Amino acid sequence: MNPLLATYLALATAIALEVIGTTFLQKSEQFSRLVPTVLMAVSYLGAFYLLSIALKTIPIGLAYAMWSGLGIVLISLIGYFLFQQSLDLPAILGLSLIILGVVIVNVFSESVGH
Repeated sequence: MNPLLATYLALATAIALEVIGTTFLQKSEQFSRLVPTVLMAVSYLGAFYLLSIALKTIPIGLAYAMWSGLGIVLISLIGYFLFQQSLDLPAILGLSLIILGVVIVNVFSESVGH
């Protein structure tokens, strides 16, 4: 497998695990439910391990920008669909700008290591 592809796969999986962990954090009801709490902890541990692998290739600032930006967008969508939390027009506009920022970094920045 291409090393850069493996790095981005590790980062994408880390982001997915972080979003899963945050979803279980909501479901844990302040750590009062055992199964969601354990699943949250396992998800976060896996996420940070895979993020550490991605950091071998991607600079920490850029990796964290992708991690946090995509994580914010994904968890906002989960909040909307799974937890019926509303998103108004300014929230949707802001989330769109986050996505645009991640795309700009990945397409145009030479710091990412294309």
